[in-house]
Amino acid sequence: MRLLLVEDEVGLAETIRDGLAAEGFTTDLMFNGVDGLWAATETPHGAYDAVVLDIMLPGLSGYEVCRRLRQQEVWTPVLMLTAKDGDYDQADALDLGADDYLTKPFSFVVLVARLRALIRRGAPQRPAVLAAGDLRLDPARRRVTRGDDEVAVTPREFALLEFLMRNAGTVMTKTAVIENVWDANFDGDPNIVEVYVGYLRKKIDHPYDRSAIRTVRGVGYRLEPDGG
Repeated sequence: MRLLLVEDEVGLAETIRDGLAAEGFTTDLMFNGVDGLWAATETPHGAYDAVVLDIMLPGLSGYEVCRRLRQQEVWTPVLMLTAKDGDYDQADALDLGADDYLTKPFSFVVLVARLRALIRRGAPQRPAVLAAGDLRLDPARRRVTRGDDEVAVTPREFALLEFLMRNAGTVMTKTAVIENVWDANFDGDPNIVEVYVGYLRKKIDHPYDRSAIRTVRGVGYRLEPDGG
């Protein structure tokens, strides 16, 4: 099994490499984001079983490396390994296309177990562009368009629209939206869903005289398969 490890702390990188070698992994090391991106994209397709990627890197951050990999349709599993342990740091990494996240200091046993789990799952092709009439959402490029127009949305708006489009034609309750777009442990006001639906309508519906997102009173929201 061959890995790419992108880590700017040389001593730590070499220690991880040596430990992984004992577990049967062959590991290529890169010490900055630019070289890491080059290795992940220019090495023959499928050569790496997984990428272990630090976030705080010189040249390009791990966030940017991951984003560009997914933008270029490189679907190699990515595990973020970093000292940044905030909820939003983890959410940002996952939103940008990372498959897993491990904070420093970490258990080497856990690192190996997570890598083996990622490799077992492999790198299935990500979903194609989602479409509802002339409303389109590209999960890989994080892009939303209505007809010929590109629509600027926030990460949360993007996640909400993606969830509704994946379930087009089905009424989704506020609870289902919160569990999938926010967090199962979210304890804020559930009316936040209504607020964000309003934000989306102002961007993808009102300027185009459409009604893609319908309110089903007392139940939830449904995205029309024809885009409204």
